[in-house]
Amino acid sequence: MIEVRGVHKAYSGKTVLGPVDATIPSGGITALVGPNGAGKSTMLTIIGRLLEADAGTVHVGGLDVRKADSRTLARTMSILRQENHFVTRLTVRQLVGFGRFPHSGGRLTKHDHEMVNQALEFLDLNDLADRFLDQLSGGQRQRAYVAMVLAQDTDYLLLDEPLNNLDMQHAVAMMKQLRRAADELGKTIVIVVHDINYAAAYADRIIALREGQVVHMGTPAEIMTSAVLSEVFSTNIKVLDSEPYPLAVYYR
Repeated sequence: MIEVRGVHKAYSGKTVLGPVDATIPSGGITALVGPNGAGKSTMLTIIGRLLEADAGTVHVGGLDVRKADSRTLARTMSILRQENHFVTRLTVRQLVGFGRFPHSGGRLTKHDHEMVNQALEFLDLNDLADRFLDQLSGGQRQRAYVAMVLAQDTDYLLLDEPLNNLDMQHAVAMMKQLRRAADELGKTIVIVVHDINYAAAYADRIIALREGQVVHMGTPAEIMTSAVLSEVFSTNIKVLDSEPYPLAVYYR
C-alpha cells in the first residue's frame, strides 16, 4: 500500500502540489491523470523520493520514504522518470542490468542475469539486447528503460509517462505488458498517463489531479463520466458508452 498524507510542494512560494492525501492499495495499476501542470509528475517523484516534499509523509509498503535506507527502499520500489539520459554508450542488456544494482552492487550473479533475461523477454527486447541505445528508436529505448525498472524486481513500480515516444500500436502493447506485470507478477504499478483512454482501458484505479489538488479518485467507471472529466480538464469532454470500456472524446 502507498499512503500519501498532507504532502505539499511549492517553488518560490507558489504551490505546485497539495496538500494532498491519497491511498493506493497494493496490486493492480493506478493511473495519475490530469492536465499539464496538475502535479501528476510531482506527486509521483515525491512518492519515489526523487523529490523532497516541503511537508507531509509518504509510506510505501510500510516504509517511510523520507527515512528509509536507500538500498532497502530500492528493493521495494523502482521508478522511471520522464527523461533519462546516459552519457556512456550502453547496450540494451547493459542498461537493463543496472536495474539489478540494489541487489548485486554492480557484480551480477547468475540470478541477476536470469532476472535481466526475464525482463528482456517480457518487454520483447531479445532481438535488441545487444544493440546500443543510440541505435534504437525513441520507442525502443523507452521499452528498454521500462525493462530496467522491471528487472529491479520491486513490488512497487512508479512510471512517469512510459508511453512517451510510443506510437499507438506500441503504446497499447506497453499497457498490455504492464497489465501482465500487475496480474501475473503481482506488481503494484503507479503510472502517469496523458491519454485518459489508456487509463480507462488498463487501470484499476484513477487519481485525477488539477492545479495541484486531488479532485477525484475511483475506478475507471466512476471517473469516466462526462461531468468528472470536464471538471478535471476544464474543457468539454463527452464519454461514450462503448465496449469494452468507456471512451472519452474531447470536443468544443
